[in-house]
Amino acid sequence: MKYNFLNIPFCNIHSQPSTKSEISSQILYGEKFRILNQKKNWIKIQTSFDRYKGFIKLKKFNKKFSAEKKICKLKSKIYYKINNKYIPTNKYLFFASGIAIKSSNKRFLEFEKNKWIKKNDTIKISHIEKNFKKIFKSFLNSKYLWGGKTANGIDCSALIQIYFYYNRIFFPRDTKDQIKYCKKKITRKLSSGDIIFWKGHVGICLNNSQFIHAYGPRKKVVIMPTKFTIYQISKTANLRVKKISNISKN
Repeated sequence: MKYNFLNIPFCNIHSQPSTKSEISSQILYGEKFRILNQKKNWIKIQTSFDRYKGFIKLKKFNKKFSAEKKICKLKSKIYYKINNKYIPTNKYLFFASGIAIKSSNKRFLEFEKNKWIKKNDTIKISHIEKNFKKIFKSFLNSKYLWGGKTANGIDCSALIQIYFYYNRIFFPRDTKDQIKYCKKKITRKLSSGDIIFWKGHVGICLNNSQFIHAYGPRKKVVIMPTKFTIYQISKTANLRVKKISNISKN
């Protein structure tokens, strides 16, 4: 089976081979995928990490790729090098994206021909970040975007998944699959790291009283009182808590 690797900062995954169809997810720079079939200038893909299927535009992708580093900041600006000066572009690589290294110096890494990022924005691909709060809080106030997976826009299930993707640990993409995959917590007493599921929504407890989630009605990633969140979702969406798990048990 031949694999491809994404070579642009990110790409929208559509539910159908049309830009007018729903954006169901995104794929990040360096992500591995295979092509299932082709329809004109669209291809149906399946990602290697979470086996997610959908459609992206056909282009020339990397055939060989081995990530040595990953982005550890929300986003890392891409630079060009001209006459030994690094010129910033308006493009970024995003959190958790894996990169190969062509060359480096004290301050910058070249990840593609004359495309550079700051060395301090990266860390070894094997690095494990156990402090889940650090990752989730870094996305605070990021825009809510259905299907999004970056600091430019992220949805509730991607906010949970990005912690696992950063650590290269399998975790499903959509809430409906996450709720099936996660182990149910025996006690309903809330504590740090508890993942709370509703039908179509998910978030995580920072402690026994604060809850962070990418919340559509607020249009961004927010921290809210946990009990108030449960009440608010019940009142406005008529949804009850379906399951409570814990990030350390998955």
